[in-house]
Amino acid sequence: MSKQLRELQARKTTLVKEARGLTDLAASENRDLTDNEVTAFDALRTRIDAASAAIDREAALIADEARIGVDHVIGPIVTDNREADPRRGFGSVGEFMQAVYQADKPGQSIDARLLLGGIGAAAPSNYGNEAVGQDGGFLVPPQFSQEIFRLSLGEDSLLPLTDNVEISGNSMAFPKDETTPWGTNGIRAYWQGEASSGTPTKPVLGLATLRLKKLMALVPTTDELLDDANALTSYLPEKVAVSIRWKANESILFGAGNGIPLGCMNGGAIVTVVKESGQPTQTLVPQNLAKMIARLPPGSFTNAVWIVNNDVLPALFTLSLGNYPIYLPIGQSAGGIQGSPYGTLLGRPVFVSQHANTFSSQGDVLLVDLSYYQTITKAGGMQTATSMHLYFDADLTAFRTTFRMDGQSKIQNPIAPAKGANTLSPYIQLGAR
Repeated sequence: MSKQLRELQARKTTLVKEARGLTDLAASENRDLTDNEVTAFDALRTRIDAASAAIDREAALIADEARIGVDHVIGPIVTDNREADPRRGFGSVGEFMQAVYQADKPGQSIDARLLLGGIGAAAPSNYGNEAVGQDGGFLVPPQFSQEIFRLSLGEDSLLPLTDNVEISGNSMAFPKDETTPWGTNGIRAYWQGEASSGTPTKPVLGLATLRLKKLMALVPTTDELLDDANALTSYLPEKVAVSIRWKANESILFGAGNGIPLGCMNGGAIVTVVKESGQPTQTLVPQNLAKMIARLPPGSFTNAVWIVNNDVLPALFTLSLGNYPIYLPIGQSAGGIQGSPYGTLLGRPVFVSQHANTFSSQGDVLLVDLSYYQTITKAGGMQTATSMHLYFDADLTAFRTTFRMDGQSKIQNPIAPAKGANTLSPYIQLGAR
């Protein structure tokens, strides 16, 4: 921290104490401020505001100097390599949040770590606007944002199962090819007779464009919670990650495509397997599941996962082929497509989720191969920032986490088979029963 910034903060502290002395004196005598005291108080407030503005200017300059590598500011120079530390010298996210909380208290100095590495991209001010992403607050050190991102990719996240591309821009165009080896168009191979000309073919490509959509978690945090670094470290990142994971999963499956991703189960490629003839209501039979597997495209079985509602689990425990159960409620090893705490059904991992519908209604059992689903995400994972002014009147500090992604299916319609009448799809749901 520069010598000038320390002097400005000390000046502001003195002025605040003088103003507080006037109000405390009146309060101790159980009276309002006199006219002379009001005049003196207003004058002090004017000087405090001026000192605050000067502090903001100096802090902003220090942050700018840090970003461009200027190291000749007056005062002691930090040589502990915190600038390159992805945590910016903070031991935990809770410790960082407490530093933010203290930075906006009257008379308190700004923790020098908040001005390192661009996290003080906008110094605290008495206003906020769209021009500064963190609304007059501080960017969260990148390591803590990455920790939240990793939490959001927990054991039930669907994003790792998609064909995901990280991009640095805001959009990506990718080719779409819905031809099949047995179809009548696209690239095809032919047996060539001796001395005969080859049969030329050409790809049939479409073009789809994905544009990043913004998913945001805005968390106003009480001063009481900010006083407890341990609670902040364990509670806030987990809650933010769970919320983002839920919304991302919902959009991948059922997104409407209007300002959010277009979900794979909300497009034209979905296939619905109807119940068996004469099948009683409120039941699930092995033939339902076998027919779902039969509608997968060739090669999709090794990538497919089951997504079922919690209400479906009791029925799964009763299913068998002869004397052999088809549901094995034992977690999959780490070498699988993804850890499956709910075991496997007919050899594929089971995800138990409230995204699936309740038992016996359409969509209570889903079978999906999300390698057919294209997603894009912003490089770097998540961006997290703070604002000390958004909820100033409620004595709250806001923490904002933003995750940008988009997605849509690579195919728009079910796949016509080479032989047979039943179309194929990587997105299959069981009908109502």
